[in-house]
Amino acid sequence: MAKTEEEIRAYTIGELKPLTSQIVVVDYDSAWPSLFAREDARIRSILGDRVRLLEHAGSTSVPSLPAKPIIDMILAVPNSADESAYVPPMEAAGYVLRIREPDWFEHRLFKGPDTDVNLHVFPEGCTEIDQMLLFRDWLRTNAEERELYAANKRELAKREWRFMQNYADAKTEIVHEILARARAART
Repeated sequence: MAKTEEEIRAYTIGELKPLTSQIVVVDYDSAWPSLFAREDARIRSILGDRVRLLEHAGSTSVPSLPAKPIIDMILAVPNSADESAYVPPMEAAGYVLRIREPDWFEHRLFKGPDTDVNLHVFPEGCTEIDQMLLFRDWLRTNAEERELYAANKRELAKREWRFMQNYADAKTEIVHEILARARAART
């Protein structure tokens, strides 16, 4: 379901910035895994054993899938609600906490210091992590589903959106359809 501007503003930290241009979806870039690897090493050096899981997710993690050129990452920490355990060292390294969603799996999101990343932080064992990784892995191995998702993304990117979240929300239906088939194939 699409979030209202008021809902987006409620969980955004700092200024809520409307989109000023069309969303850009580009062809897969073979540099994306290297960008992830660099961020992975940096985050692990910052947080050490507080990193319980760190994975490349989202469209940039799926070879041949077009994407917005933003590296999505999933970080699991012991308790994402305990911001004092990981936010200060991340901020000291230049990461910026932009989203706090306590009602959605205690999700937090950082932007990177010099690489365009969305670092999604969840508590260890969170079921949303499993869903995000299942979606990634299914798209990696299913060309038909990958093409369906790519076509949906490109079509939605042609529209005008007030906020990036509106574009993300518009993909929810196709994501749920694809996930349902991935779950069915897994059983």
